[in-house]
Amino acid sequence: MSDGEVVNEGRRKFLTAATSVVGAAGAVGFLVPFVGSWNPSAKAKAAGAPVTINLAKIAPGQMITEEWRGKPVYVVRRTQEALEGLKKVTNDISDPDSQKSVQPEYVAGTEGRSINPEFMIMLGVCTHLGCAPKFRPDVGAKDLGGDAWQGGFFCPCHGSKFDLAGRVYKGVPAPINLEIPPHFYETDSIVVIGKDGGAA
Repeated sequence: MSDGEVVNEGRRKFLTAATSVVGAAGAVGFLVPFVGSWNPSAKAKAAGAPVTINLAKIAPGQMITEEWRGKPVYVVRRTQEALEGLKKVTNDISDPDSQKSVQPEYVAGTEGRSINPEFMIMLGVCTHLGCAPKFRPDVGAKDLGGDAWQGGFFCPCHGSKFDLAGRVYKGVPAPINLEIPPHFYETDSIVVIGKDGGAA
């Protein structure tokens, strides 16, 4: 170093720190979209990418709505009373054994049309003209049949009614039960919609 050169340690530290901050910001700027690209895009979801749902966030008696293939998926956590109510309406149901319905084989033959009786998973699309039935868990609702109503779904478009297993009542426009999508349980509280037992 010549006599005329003076080392400014403060400036050197500032430049080193500034360079490090800019480099770190650049790395984050690169990684955020890169990691985000691992999640299914809206287009992939609409095309049918599986959807994972945490069932632990649903309180007994409540319903949440998720989306799969551009359609609403209703997930209802049924209480013991709701499960008992399914037996009370069997004679009022058009297809109580779901012989004509669209559903995976692994829920066929079960009264509640489900893998886990506590959780009902179905597409929220009326089988008449594709409207979205409203969740009406209120047992005994006078506008839906009074004491005969054990909770379920009512489609305001043309009056179709379904019980808490998505089974259609007799004498309404909807011809078959609500559709059940393929799904499997990853854990006791995590369900994957869009795959059968982990198969693609």
